[in-house]
Amino acid sequence: MAPPKGAPPLSPETSADIELFKSIGLPQAKAAEAAKSARSAAALRELIAQHELAGRIDERQAVLVAALAVQAQRIGDDARGYVVGAIIDERLKSTDQVSAAAKYLEANPPPVDDAAFDRECGVGFSISPEGIARTVTEYVQSAAVSGWNNMGAAIAALRTSPELRWANPLEVKNAVEAALTARFGAKEAAKPKGKEPKEPKAAKAPEAAEAEASTGADARSVFAEGFLGRLHKPGGNPQLRPALRDAHLRATGGRVYTRFPPEPNGFLHIGHSKAIFVNFGYAAHHGGRCYLRYDDTNPEAEEAVYFESILEMVRWLGYEPWKITYSSDYFDQLYGLAVELVRRDKAYVCHCTGEEIHAHRGGDDGGARTACAHRTRPVEESLREFENMKTGKYQPGEAILRMKEDLDDPNPQMWDLIAYRVLLAPHHRTGDKWKIYPTYDFTHCLVDSFENISHSLCTVEFIASRQSYEWLCDALEVYKPRQSEYGRLALQGTITSKRKLLALVREGYVLGWDDPRLYTLIALRRRGVPAGAILSFVGGLGVSTAASNIQLARFDQSVRSYLENTAPRLLMVLKPLKVTLENVPEDYVIFVEKALHPKAPALGTAKLPFTRTVYIDRDDFRLEDSPDTSASRPARLTAQRQGAKKPKAFIQWVAEHAPSGSPVRVDETRVFHRLFRSDNPLAAQPDYKADVDPDSLETVRGALVEAGFWALAKRAYADAKREGAARTARALEENETGGRGAGDDTPAVTSAQLVGFECVRFQGLRVAYFALDNKDARVACLDEAEDVEAGRRQGDYLVLNRIVSLKEDSGKAA
Repeated sequence: MAPPKGAPPLSPETSADIELFKSIGLPQAKAAEAAKSARSAAALRELIAQHELAGRIDERQAVLVAALAVQAQRIGDDARGYVVGAIIDERLKSTDQVSAAAKYLEANPPPVDDAAFDRECGVGFSISPEGIARTVTEYVQSAAVSGWNNMGAAIAALRTSPELRWANPLEVKNAVEAALTARFGAKEAAKPKGKEPKEPKAAKAPEAAEAEASTGADARSVFAEGFLGRLHKPGGNPQLRPALRDAHLRATGGRVYTRFPPEPNGFLHIGHSKAIFVNFGYAAHHGGRCYLRYDDTNPEAEEAVYFESILEMVRWLGYEPWKITYSSDYFDQLYGLAVELVRRDKAYVCHCTGEEIHAHRGGDDGGARTACAHRTRPVEESLREFENMKTGKYQPGEAILRMKEDLDDPNPQMWDLIAYRVLLAPHHRTGDKWKIYPTYDFTHCLVDSFENISHSLCTVEFIASRQSYEWLCDALEVYKPRQSEYGRLALQGTITSKRKLLALVREGYVLGWDDPRLYTLIALRRRGVPAGAILSFVGGLGVSTAASNIQLARFDQSVRSYLENTAPRLLMVLKPLKVTLENVPEDYVIFVEKALHPKAPALGTAKLPFTRTVYIDRDDFRLEDSPDTSASRPARLTAQRQGAKKPKAFIQWVAEHAPSGSPVRVDETRVFHRLFRSDNPLAAQPDYKADVDPDSLETVRGALVEAGFWALAKRAYADAKREGAARTARALEENETGGRGAGDDTPAVTSAQLVGFECVRFQGLRVAYFALDNKDARVACLDEAEDVEAGRRQGDYLVLNRIVSLKEDSGKAA
């Protein structure tokens, strides 16, 4: 066949390649494509010759062999031969499977574990339509999907998930459409264009445009592209010796292993949500495992309540630890390695004060660095002194163990960091066993090594620490994880410093660590912010090395967009005014059935009465007409219901009808505004507390909600309990978090961690989004049997928290 007109003639070598490639079954076009790349063509020639493929395979198998040739340089001859054999015996039937095979064998070279290979490459994969539907439904109900606008991203994420990677693409697409229809209603048809000229819309502010973009992004796509998409594959992190890499891969099976390692000395905040999202999400995306590791090396600052809260917040955000560990689990091993470091003359006991160490490091002027007198002490002397530290001879500050790194290095993290210090404080797990405790700089990398972490993911402030992290692993000749750093998340107009938050709590500026005006995770949960909205926000921001300093309005908009498609809607009157309709009989009552969400039929309907006596909001009433308001005079009050002719304006109402429990009286409705007046409270004078807005909490008493609230609340709470119990059972079955035996104080994985009154959320029509307070509210019917009719009980006290306004509040800045 002649080349296309105008194309340069093919070289004899290329023509020969095309004919060779056609001999294994490739059609002309595919053979010519395979011959374009010299490297791939050479690999394909070699495969054909080594395995005598000419005339032996069909066209479909030939296409797969050509796909293997493109990736051949990634794996060795034995591995390539194994893949060719899997193609010939039809274990591998698609190019996706061939790519997965090359990726697996790159991390796990022969001899090949057939079962592991088959599992990773989808060999013999089978899933029923019901299984696909169940997996898709769980995903749609998770953080990543807030409406039909997420359909494409949801399909892409599900197609790359471990559960559905090898499922039929059309069946996955159909299941996504069915799940979206059930949750959000039928997809609206595109509106016809151009029938009537429309006024041009004003350009949106950059912040608003960014907010819209972030809320529509799929939270899981960030793991396959950008910063996280470029991370090394398991086993790709360099090691001092190949045997260390091999042992690591044997221990992990080539899986991704990550960890979330918080210090248990405070409550997690919004910034931690990104670390949780990155570490747990990256492992989950790759079918790997993530530890929850408590970095409990400072017994003076740790409290049991923090351990419990950390696990609860991780699970509330939707993640399950594969295993719960403590840095203190490894105290004996760490001490042994510290002794070994001294024996190798790479650590020494130092008696310098903090001021002397600072001076040796160049002082305030950044002068020349000098070694202290103890740096050259004999190894045996340092070993004796380290033992003296361990047995209690020294008081805190009198002796430390320092790593002997490189004082000439420009990186301050190489200037003989402290490895151990004396602390005469009992430890919550080891009691009085230890009088010395390892530092973060000594502990972190070694425990990562012990736990075979493949990707040590942390924020960019630890970039300089990477050098000492790797130095210590190599100095002790242990497996060396790879540390990779991403930009941290912060919100403007907030404070997350534990010390500063503690001052606000102790001095009464806020109601506690869970005050909904704060941005601790327990506070956001109490306010009613769904965990899914937080993950959607974090995922929409993406992950890179740049820090994210985000306006609060953008966070609120993300929450608002999430609730728009998920929260049922109830009639609500915040400041009620009683209205009697004089032309309606006293015994008149009619029930109106309304959807709880116009676009989500799965949420159901509610019936509400209309009677002679109704309540409207005070702001919807005035005695005189005003040209710039829709408020009513007595003679102009109109009851509007679904299906009636659309009026010029709407007002909210709820009717008085005791037999149906209408209206529901709310004891307290708490409207939370920004705690700080400015976007940068730390710049306030004399300090950040001067920026606190004393009017940031507004309490409204006596608001009224339609009677459908009770059934909605009971159903939402019962659903949450069922889902929490099912998820907890799966977590205990699939992970190693079931406890360690009698006397162990490790927080237990329980369904109660996932269930709280805050799961009762709704939109008060024309008012705001609200949630039941999970601390001060008392609602007895939620804990009664499901077949008992919901309603107010004696002793009940309804407290609603405003989650977010329906639109940005220009007066209070969101």
